[in-house]
Amino acid sequence: MEVNKIIYILLAFFLGSFGVHKFYAGKNMQGLLHILFCWTAIPHILAIISGVLVAFKPADSNGNVTL
Repeated sequence: MEVNKIIYILLAFFLGSFGVHKFYAGKNMQGLLHILFCWTAIPHILAIISGVLVAFKPADSNGNVTL
């Protein structure tokens, strides 16, 4: 699925512990897992890693990346 790179990174950094970036990317099961474990620091750490990985992916002419 293609998502806007900037929006995905911002969602991952600021709302990543709730899995908002995963819901935005259409990965609902992973988003639910982030919500289930939001009381721990694990989803936030994974969201930061996910945001950094997407930051280094090349975007197309519209600013979208494929996840």
